[in-house]
Amino acid sequence: MRRIVVVLMTLAMLGAACGDDGGGDVDASGGSSTTAAPDGDATTTTTAGSSGIDISEVEASVVQIQGQGTFVQAGGAAAFNAGFTGTGFLISEDGLVVTNNHVVQGAATLAVSFSDGDPMNAQVLGVSECSDLAVIQLEGDGYTPLRFRDEPVTVGLGIFSAGFPAADEVDFDNLDYTLTSGIVGSTAADGETSWASVDSVIQHDARILGGNSGGPLVDEDGHVVGVNYAGNNEFDTNYAIAAQDARPIIDQLAAGENVNSLGINGEAQLYDGGLSGIFISSVESGSPADRAGIEPGDILITLENLVLATDGTMADYCDVLRTQGDDATMDIEVYRPSLDLVLSGQVNGDPIELPLIAGTVIEESGGSTGNNGGGSGTVQNGDAPYTYTTVTDDQGLISVSIPMSWADVNGEPNPNFGPSIWASPDLQGWNDTWDVPGIIVESAPDRSASEIDALLQERDLSGVCENVGTEPYDDGLYGGTLQIWGSCGGTDTFYIVLAAAPFDADYLVRVEVQAVEPRDLEAADEALATFIANI
Repeated sequence: MRRIVVVLMTLAMLGAACGDDGGGDVDASGGSSTTAAPDGDATTTTTAGSSGIDISEVEASVVQIQGQGTFVQAGGAAAFNAGFTGTGFLISEDGLVVTNNHVVQGAATLAVSFSDGDPMNAQVLGVSECSDLAVIQLEGDGYTPLRFRDEPVTVGLGIFSAGFPAADEVDFDNLDYTLTSGIVGSTAADGETSWASVDSVIQHDARILGGNSGGPLVDEDGHVVGVNYAGNNEFDTNYAIAAQDARPIIDQLAAGENVNSLGINGEAQLYDGGLSGIFISSVESGSPADRAGIEPGDILITLENLVLATDGTMADYCDVLRTQGDDATMDIEVYRPSLDLVLSGQVNGDPIELPLIAGTVIEESGGSTGNNGGGSGTVQNGDAPYTYTTVTDDQGLISVSIPMSWADVNGEPNPNFGPSIWASPDLQGWNDTWDVPGIIVESAPDRSASEIDALLQERDLSGVCENVGTEPYDDGLYGGTLQIWGSCGGTDTFYIVLAAAPFDADYLVRVEVQAVEPRDLEAADEALATFIANI
């Protein structure tokens, strides 16, 4: 397949709100995000005995979870060995603990402790990105589990939130167990958030803070009504995933199965310029997202051709996963701010690959396109993606797709070469300066394929440009060598030269593109994807 297209974008990114305890928007009530898949199987059980316990005894079944990992933040900086904390609760005597996905997702290490004990390690058995649930396994047995409430949950039911809330910049090793009381205000509150997608959840006023994520919401008998996962301090509203909705998913997680998860720690974001997507702060090693080539810092824009997060939530992302299944082959597009590129590939299929020209530029010039900030995250005037049109030379032998704005076109034959087409916003400006983009596509009927190297030597720009690198070229119709020059004339301009020959005939083809800004590299890849040069 010849088509090699890149869309280059520079966009101002907005900060994420997940994991703090500030007011305003509904926030995750603690933790931060993906972990390695478990080795071996887990014992599955989500019931905890036949009778309730006194509310004062709930503490013995609630644990603090401390995680540590490395994450890419919304501005692009990496937070190395960052610590975070959340809450969990026991559901079996052999040490199965339920918590939120966002408490454990992205952790390299987990340390779990009771209010009166030393930390112990725990293994993640399964996670659900969309339901914001996870099950982890403690060492040993003989634990005191909680029981799930069997009776319906009704508005006005008295409830309690148990956990280990943490203020900002607090010592995670010295958190106090807390129990706050309240009532159920709604059993069908909207559960769509920027980090999870649950159709409806329990709204209540038993105060939870950052660090309470994953803790149990219990009734006066100590039976689990729901799993706390979000709070809004400004309006004193708190939210829990209902036990009746959580239990079937918990069973799968306890059996070592991930549910509606690609292996990302992500949050839905809306950005300046109309872009929306899932910002990826970490990727689980070996996960479908990892195999697809998704990297921390990427923004997942589309999944199976559906634009994501247009409402600022994970709803669309999770609806696709629930429809297609985690193991389905799905098309993806990601915006990679570090490279200022939109890249395409597949989950559980063909992974992301950098396009030929932009990929060569990035590989050879230190990881950036180097134009207009190279992914600085700022919107550049005039940098909207190109729309394209196909043009032909005067003889009808050359055709190529070019930006519609490159409307100054000359299709006359080149007397020193052969059939030819030139296009630019301003051909004279392109010819005289490095400040105007443009393209040439030509064929030489009197020159042999053996002269490819000689043709490149004729376009040696070493006196005015830096040599970015060369790449072998083979699109199935033409084969040859691609040469890329950069910093031409002391500017950020790239100059791309392709010297090639058709596989079924013996003549030369030359394609040259002057790329002044990132979208001109897109135009160069578009030209390679579409040019036809006959004689």
